[in-house]
Parts: sequence; structure tokens; C-alpha cells
Amino acid sequence: MLASFAATTGLTLGGRAAAPVAPRSGVRMASKYTIAPSILSADFARLGEEVENVLAAGADTVHFDVMDNHYVPNLTIGPMVCSALRKYGIEAPIDVHLMVSPVDKIIGEFADAGASFITFHPEATEHVDRSLQLVRAAGCKSGLVFNPATSLDVLKYVMDKVDIVLLMSVNPGFGGQKFIPGTLDKLREARKMIDESGFDISLEIDGGVGPANIKEVAEAGADNFVAGSAIFNTEDYKATIDTMRAELAKVPVPGKEFALY
Repeated sequence: MLASFAATTGLTLGGRAAAPVAPRSGVRMASKYTIAPSILSADFARLGEEVENVLAAGADTVHFDVMDNHYVPNLTIGPMVCSALRKYGIEAPIDVHLMVSPVDKIIGEFADAGASFITFHPEATEHVDRSLQLVRAAGCKSGLVFNPATSLDVLKYVMDKVDIVLLMSVNPGFGGQKFIPGTLDKLREARKMIDESGFDISLEIDGGVGPANIKEVAEAGADNFVAGSAIFNTEDYKATIDTMRAELAKVPVPGKEFALY
């Protein structure tokens, strides 16, 4: 369907024709909790080393926050840094969270740079369905991100095109914020939607998550946990991640298996 979409519209991604997308049933599956350190909190003077160290400490994926000082009030990094991490030798999945507007042009650029997942906010694009198809056509897993006050209503219309749902438990733009408690009810709502849909969709949480509350967040339905300062602001990454894993071990993994790669 995506190949025909590209063919009928003449769509290109990053200056190249859209590639066919493998069916979802063909991806490698995982049925465990995943931890994704956000490099926004890393030491950028030693970024490659920082990412290497946190992965060696037991992290699963690399969370890559992209901000444009337009959609959110901060300016961070772009495709060049993603590409640099790949050239450095980072092979783990890179989860690119786009906090930019518009999103369509940069999707292809991040796919070319080595992104594994690309997620964006529905408010940041004029055509959510088309942007999701662009991500899939570029060969990446696609996802939607919902701010604390953003309704999940749009999700029910595109669940067949979504591999990951990311709920923000802080207002986007800066790291180190406190978890917004109301996100727990939203997690339960999203988990119910995902389980009832029958699709393999991961439910990710981002903002204020750490060893002290990760168990409660997992109980509400999350299976993928972004943590920035909670990991990078500690002296022992492995000890922190091990503590998070120990807390997660107390909660059965929710829902069905989901696509990790």
C-alpha cells in the first residue's frame, strides 16, 4: 500500500523514491520492557562515548530529542548528529522524537541518517496520515506523540499505521521536569485502545520517569520508558538501569508483543 501511495503521488523522501515497507508481521518481536535513555541529558562533548556507555550499562534504545525553537521553546540537534552516532559505531535502535513543525521534509533526512523509529506530534503536521506513511515508506517504524493536554482521539483513525505511541508526561522542550500525575490515567486509556486494536504497538512514556516511579508507570500500561536526567545525571549508569529493571520485574509486561526493531 505504501509503495503504491508513493507511486501514485510521485512522493520522494530525502530526494529519493520511497522504498517499499516490510509487513509488520515480518519484524523481530520483543516481549520485554525497554529503557531508552534520552541523550538530551548526556554530555555532548563526549556524546559517542556517553551513548556507548549507557548501552553497555543495559539500555535498549537511544532516544533522540529533536527541537526546532518553533514547535517547542528550545533548539537541539538534527540528522547530522544521528548520522555521526551511526558512523561512531552505534548499532542500537535510535528513536527519533521530532518536536518540530513541519515534519515531512525532515523525516527523510533522519531516515537517511540512520533513525530506527520516527515519532512526531499530530499538531505539527497538516496531514497526520500522510506523515505516518512517509515514515513507513522511508523504512522506519512510525509513531505519534501526545502532549499532556492533547487528546488521544486522532489515534483511533491511524492505528494501522502506528508502531509506537509516545505519551509526554511533561510539557516538551526541556529535560529534568517532574512527572505529571494525570498521565497515568492517559496511559491506561492508551493501553486499552492498543490492546483492543489488535495491532503490535509499543506504548512509550517520556518525562520525569526514574527508579522511584517507573513501577507505577508500568502498572498504568507503559512498556517503553524514556529517561534522561534520571540516568545521565547519576554516576553509575548500570546501577541506575539495574534498579529500574528490578522495579519493572515486579510488573508483568502489558498487552501483546510489540515491534522493537
